[in-house]
Amino acid sequence: MDTAILPSTFLLTLLLAVGLLFFIRASTKDRTEMMQLVSEQEETVLMPQLQEYFRSRSYRVAEVDHEKNQVTFEGFVKPSIFLAVFLTLLASAGLVCLSLVFALLFPRFGNIFLGLVLFAPLSGLFYWKKAGRLEKVVLKLESVANQPQLFSKITVVAHRDELLELQKALPLKPNE
Repeated sequence: MDTAILPSTFLLTLLLAVGLLFFIRASTKDRTEMMQLVSEQEETVLMPQLQEYFRSRSYRVAEVDHEKNQVTFEGFVKPSIFLAVFLTLLASAGLVCLSLVFALLFPRFGNIFLGLVLFAPLSGLFYWKKAGRLEKVVLKLESVANQPQLFSKITVVAHRDELLELQKALPLKPNE
């Protein structure tokens, strides 16, 4: 066998393992964004709809700042069982590949390296512990008078998935 193949295969497999570790770590990363949305509805009509939407998504009102016309909602985000299982399967596949490369490099200890696969459930456990957290959504509502009509401008600071769901559920458009 060519002597350059094993070290290069090991290096590539090690780089893939590092990528897998960063992928697992990124699964728990906070993805909070700020977005400005507009609605053709008035503030008095829109605010109860927003409160009902967030109540239906298991958020509760945590703080109301009347001076800034701002409301802060809090809710616990549950980790995804699917993603925990998926990350465990990905880690298993990655650790099997790494152990096979180790077995090729060190044939005497080949079967011992397969024990690395036993560490795969740690990735799902890591995700499960870190992904469940208290999320905050901050809403700031303003009325803007445009010549022909009055509309509401909403500044929302929330997780990007929550922003997408909010746009789907209520008649809100991105501010341009």
